Amino acid sequence: MSLAYPQANSGRGFLAEGRPGLFGWIFSTDHKRIGLLYLWCIVAFFCVGVLLGLLIRLELFAPGETIMSAQTYNATFTLHGVIMIFLFIIPGIPAAFGNLIMPIQVGARDVAFPKLNLLSWWLYIGGAGLALASLFTGGGPPDTGWTFYVPFSAQTSTNVSLAAIAVFILGFSSILTGLNFVTTIHRLRAEGMTWTRIPLFTWSLYATAWIQILATPVLGITVALLFAERVIGTGLFDPTQGGDPIMFQHLFWIYSHPAVYIMVLPGMGVVSDIVPVFARKPAFGYKAIVVSSLAIAFAGSLVWAHHMYTSGMSDTAVMVFSFLTFIVAIPSAIKVFNWLATMYQGSILLDPPLLFALSFILLFTIGGLSGLVLGAAAADVHVHDTYFVVGHFHFVMFGGTGMAFFAAMHYWLPKIYGRMYDKVVATVAWGVIFIGFLILYISMKVVGMMGMPRRYYDYVPEFTGLNQLATIGSWVLAIGLILMFVNLMRGLFKGPAAEANPWCGASLEWQIPSPPPTENFGEEDPIVTHGPYDFKKAGIL
Repeated sequence: MSLAYPQANSGRGFLAEGRPGLFGWIFSTDHKRIGLLYLWCIVAFFCVGVLLGLLIRLELFAPGETIMSAQTYNATFTLHGVIMIFLFIIPGIPAAFGNLIMPIQVGARDVAFPKLNLLSWWLYIGGAGLALASLFTGGGPPDTGWTFYVPFSAQTSTNVSLAAIAVFILGFSSILTGLNFVTTIHRLRAEGMTWTRIPLFTWSLYATAWIQILATPVLGITVALLFAERVIGTGLFDPTQGGDPIMFQHLFWIYSHPAVYIMVLPGMGVVSDIVPVFARKPAFGYKAIVVSSLAIAFAGSLVWAHHMYTSGMSDTAVMVFSFLTFIVAIPSAIKVFNWLATMYQGSILLDPPLLFALSFILLFTIGGLSGLVLGAAAADVHVHDTYFVVGHFHFVMFGGTGMAFFAAMHYWLPKIYGRMYDKVVATVAWGVIFIGFLILYISMKVVGMMGMPRRYYDYVPEFTGLNQLATIGSWVLAIGLILMFVNLMRGLFKGPAAEANPWCGASLEWQIPSPPPTENFGEEDPIVTHGPYDFKKAGIL
């Protein structure tokens, strides 16, 4: 890739340029500053969600009441779910690293609509603020779970209405981000940046953005109908008034299953970018990975009702959705095969970003295979609404998206901040996180196979041992997370200066100074002459 300026470290780059102070950040239209605003807000909410998760596991350490009442427990796991899903996992990689990296990867100076980008962050903060306000107003914290299932969510005296409004606003933030990314990728690519030279991370954001645009309005409609049900008693979901509670489940999952791919597709893009760099090989099957991303986005929108096998659907519908669920596993398997093929006979460097990426591949594969158990209607009847589902969900979401988020932090933040963290400490933190994760969520899967139902405040004594093991695993996991974040924060603010291209990557973001300047590139726009993983033409190999 041809650039018209030196690649040396640029001092503090965009971090020091522009308007200083708090207002210089929260009113900035620079995509990198907005990306960092998203990133640290998302990390803060993640830490709150982890704390709530630890409290849940502490309550389940022994049968009976341990540290909280049943009502408090219901509110705690509802809040844990809402924060982790709507404030961390869904916006995590697209809003934070999509904003930070994607415009640079395609050779743009900013996103297509900078002011709309800032508005999307303000909507995110506004929605998050209302979600937190629902804890302390009305009838207290919502206690419905993050799915807001009727009829309970329509009848409970807790503050579900404000939480529904918060989710509605967060949905608008997601839609605006998707619109911005699709337009940027279509209209602002640099000269020579053909569709087959776009980095795979950007391709994953492109596929994700279409889901955000097309599926998220369904969530807005659903929570708006729930709000109307609670406020004016429309009866749409109330069978005593001719309504149907199953319709709410259909509407909710028509969005929320595609949302699973909003969560995991960007993580797949992160891994697709990291693996070639640390294997020192071009990505194997570039076009197959691109097509599989688009196929996941499309097919993932057709399988929502596999969450509802026990709700009373017709046998025909069950068979159709079971078949479609197995179909959507195929493009995911293609990605896993291509990642492994990329590493085959590569000169692999086991630096922290790759360790987290490898964790993604293993844990997501395990989670995906257990998802096939849930996709098969006969097996799903036995494990539906057990802790097996909780374990599966966390393997895919935390083991997948969470590990990819950590990989992205270790991979791209040295570029953004111009400083490097301690790689040895990062490696130790990865090991502790990985071990704690396996102890925690494998225990959940096993106790679920034994028949322990999820969402229950109490359990019979025969489940005590595995619940205690899971709780101990949560402590190990939390220690690893603390170690990782402390090391990152210390490195990014006090660590040694990072090189412009510390990982020897070939895509555009590694060809500019660290940290990047405000407008990303020099006076002349970049001219792209080779693909993002062509290390020989980039002069790296």
